[in-house]
Amino acid sequence: QVQLVESGGGLVQPGGSLRLSCAASGFTFNRSIMNWYRQAPGKERELVAAISSGGGSTNYADSVNGRFTIARDNAKKTVYLQMNSLKPEDTAVYYCNTRGSHGYWGQGTQVTVSS
Repeated sequence: QVQLVESGGGLVQPGGSLRLSCAASGFTFNRSIMNWYRQAPGKERELVAAISSGGGSTNYADSVNGRFTIARDNAKKTVYLQMNSLKPEDTAVYYCNTRGSHGYWGQGTQVTVSS
């Protein structure tokens, strides 16, 4: 069965950095677009970043463009989200996903940006 397991969340001060990881199994990872979503309290889940199956194409939400970088290692079946210059408004649960809103989801990892 499909499994997506996120890690790397935590508490960080504004301006700090975190790297999230998502280990995938149960599907053909190297043929799959991978996404990172986030959901802040009281807000809808939003797409943060996406990466093509080969890693050559990426897309970002305007709110994170220039600060976040999505990457993947197909040999390790892992997708990453490097988050720099973090802001309090980046506080959310971050989810790994494949196949979009009706696809498969990880359990989420909490990111809290606060001084």
